[in-house]
Amino acid sequence: MFFKKRDIFLETLILSANNLKAASSLFREEINDLQDVESYAERIKVLEDKGDELTHKIIHALNKTFITPLEREDILGLALKLDDVVDGIEACADRMELYKVTEADDYIKLFVQMIVNCAEEIEIALRLLEQKKVKQMLRHIYRINELENEADQLLRESIQDLFIEYNDPIIIIKKKDIYEMLEGITDACEDVADILEALLMRNS
Repeated sequence: MFFKKRDIFLETLILSANNLKAASSLFREEINDLQDVESYAERIKVLEDKGDELTHKIIHALNKTFITPLEREDILGLALKLDDVVDGIEACADRMELYKVTEADDYIKLFVQMIVNCAEEIEIALRLLEQKKVKQMLRHIYRINELENEADQLLRESIQDLFIEYNDPIIIIKKKDIYEMLEGITDACEDVADILEALLMRNS
C-alpha cells in the first residue's frame, strides 16, 4: 500500500468515518431525550445527507483516477458500507419518530452504545490505515467483530424478554422492529471491519 502525502480517498473515507461517529453520538443523545425526537431525527438526516455527498465524492474521484492507493473495490466497498451504517442510524431514528417512542429502554440504550463504540473503532482503524500502521489496525477490527457478536446476543435476549414482559402485540412488534434495526446497524459496522481485514490480509 502506498499513500501520497495527501490522498483524496483516505481523507474522504476518514471524513465519512467522522460523519458516522457524529451521527452515532447524536443518536445516543436522541435516545436520552426522546421528547424532542423530531428535532434529532432532522439533525441526523442532515448527517445522512452529508454521508451521501462524501460517498458520491469518492465514486466521482474513482471514475477519474487510474492509479489508487488501495484496490478500487476496497475503496468503493468502504465508502458504501460506511454510508450504509449512517443510513441505518437515520432509518432507525426515523422509525422511532414514526412509532412515537417516548422512552428508550435499557436494550435500546445498550444497542446504541455498541453502535457508538463501533463508530469510534472504525474511525481509529481508518486513521491508522492512513498512517500505515496496519498491524495496529487489527485490534480495532477485532473489537468491532466482538461488538457485533455482543449485539447478536443482546438481540436474542431482548426479543426473549419482550414476550415475557409484554402482552400487547403492538408494543412487541414496535420494539422488536427497533431492536432488529439496531442490531442491523452493528452488522453494517462489521461489514466495514471485514473489508478492512481483507485489505490487510492481501497487503500483509
